[in-house]
Amino acid sequence: MEILQLKYFCAVAENLHVTKTAEQLHVAQPALTQSIRRLEQELDVPLFRKKGRNIILTEYGAYLNRRLIPILQKLDALPEKLQEMAQIRKKTLRINVLAASTIVTEALITYQKRHDNIRFQVVQNTEDTDADITVFTTEQFAIPEQSQDAFHIFTEHIFLAVPNVPEFQGKASIRLCELRDTEFISLAGSRALRVICDRFCMQTGFSPRIIFESDSPDAVKNLIAAGLGVGFWPHYTWGRHDMKEILLLPLKDPSCKRDIVVQLHAQSAAQQKDTEEFFEFLGDYFQQLRSSAHKKQTESKKTRDK
Repeated sequence: MEILQLKYFCAVAENLHVTKTAEQLHVAQPALTQSIRRLEQELDVPLFRKKGRNIILTEYGAYLNRRLIPILQKLDALPEKLQEMAQIRKKTLRINVLAASTIVTEALITYQKRHDNIRFQVVQNTEDTDADITVFTTEQFAIPEQSQDAFHIFTEHIFLAVPNVPEFQGKASIRLCELRDTEFISLAGSRALRVICDRFCMQTGFSPRIIFESDSPDAVKNLIAAGLGVGFWPHYTWGRHDMKEILLLPLKDPSCKRDIVVQLHAQSAAQQKDTEEFFEFLGDYFQQLRSSAHKKQTESKKTRDK
């Protein structure tokens, strides 16, 4: 059954007159008659029968007509619905956040306060192919050598967060191998940061002793502050938060860091100027965080030197 064939049938069923229907549809009457006959042959039931000089629906034709009317109405409405979806999509920025989700969320909220006409859709899906902007680390994906996409790349040092206790006070840095027997508080294993930090430990020759893991960065911070363990702390995406109960120590051997990538997909930039503007805003936002973190680190070092 073809859609056009079914539309022809419903039109004849409404008029109960082949000639009149053919005129309305601007088709030749023989072609319309043949279309109805082919449909009857395919279904193997009569859809119309003659009554005097007119035609009427058979019970099969009446049933088919009742079932087809709502279906064809929905089909007719599809082009308009698709256009509505397209208009909404043009005003919606789709952001795939695979890393630094807290910072991207904060940046998005800040941006939308100034641009309330823009809608955001935030997803976390490594298989997503419809994103305008993707935020990831080079541990998750490699940056394509040849690409029309635009990229902001930020290298972020990862510190060790430790409780502010005598064992760690006065230390300017710490070697990762010293933590072989230390208990760790960690983000859940599915998170990008956890994967990176586990790799650092494995390179040093040990697997971290995780005593608690959570999907919440705040929970990790609070447990470290309570002295229950130590944990890896991305410097400017988590920030310092002026937590007196926590010390942040630079890691040595190896120096722990990660690259955060903000990717603007070329096909999106061509369609939406708003997407490109948010991409630049996000790049500036990360840059400001990095500058602020570096300033605080310098001030902290000066304080220790005194």
